[in-house]
Amino acid sequence: MQQPDRVDNKPAKVAAFVRLFNDMPVRDLIANLRTKVETFEAAGRIFPLTLNDADDAPNCYICCPTSAYINYAIDETRNFAAHPLLKRALNALISACAPLVKASGLDRQAQVNNWLYSTNPVPLFDRPTVASLRSVLTTRFPDRAIVIRSLNDIADPATIAALKAEGFRMLAARQIYIFADRSAAPAMTRDMKRDRARLRATPFERVGNGDFTEADYARAEALYTMLYLDKYTPLNPHYTARYIAEMHRRGIISLAGLRRPGGELVAVTGLFENGGTLTQPIVGYDTGLPIGEGLYRMAMAMAQDHATARGLFFNMSAGAAGFKRRRGAVAAIEYNAVYAGHLARRRRVAVRIMETVLALVGIPLLRRFEL
Repeated sequence: MQQPDRVDNKPAKVAAFVRLFNDMPVRDLIANLRTKVETFEAAGRIFPLTLNDADDAPNCYICCPTSAYINYAIDETRNFAAHPLLKRALNALISACAPLVKASGLDRQAQVNNWLYSTNPVPLFDRPTVASLRSVLTTRFPDRAIVIRSLNDIADPATIAALKAEGFRMLAARQIYIFADRSAAPAMTRDMKRDRARLRATPFERVGNGDFTEADYARAEALYTMLYLDKYTPLNPHYTARYIAEMHRRGIISLAGLRRPGGELVAVTGLFENGGTLTQPIVGYDTGLPIGEGLYRMAMAMAQDHATARGLFFNMSAGAAGFKRRRGAVAAIEYNAVYAGHLARRRRVAVRIMETVLALVGIPLLRRFEL
């Protein structure tokens, strides 16, 4: 079993990613996103960096805290349709926080290690690296908040400690689920065993990373759209067929899927490895097929097996709490690290208040309702 590299990004992968988003218009790749992407170096290490301004809003939440903390949070209250009083109370609470988020100015940001996924796996940051990137970025961008997303206590405790020690604030974002058993033969729950049995018995054909065609890229976009944009929310990143194709061709993500015998894809997953963690930025399946086909179950099983074979944490992201717990995942609060010490006092105070409100109110809500 390979041991995960918790230390660094792969320079070739960073270069390929940044080149892609400079070769093509961002909206041809992610249709609901506006951002600038460049390479950033600190302490001899290399990261993708995104730059955003407040006037980019409305924007996808992967680069826009207003969308994440206000728009997306309000959209999530759809899960409480059966409890109208609770839904109205949560909407009122979230809306009341909108002026605070605006006062923080966090939409004007420089985001380090932003791979433009909903879940951005983070390599290990030690204090010298944090101090270096903070010094360089605050000098270069005296009016931008410095942001690092997708940190959690299971995969990133040392990084979180280093960031806190260098003055970063930890803003709770959501509750995620991590399969943290990185042994060669992890304990298999009953549901995990059933998923593998389903994979062995399915009439659909397995599609490997080297088997994807041009038609498959377009179908992958359609399957992702069915699940993440149509079934869940159009606020999710709108990854296009061109994005899926280019990220795959350039070796940034790997792909796997299921197809009808000799026909079109019915399920797809895109996998990204970084910092000792595996994430699934692309997941989709034909939602018109009977749920008994187990397409989502099999897509998740393929990713989980991929992580196990490589000794990686598997960050299963947010949502579907019961499903993920039954497959061995444990809950963790995800944080956005924000440095605002160089900004105007009004913005610094707003960020501190956000950190406190999210710690005292946000985290209990996230845990109680598994958001």
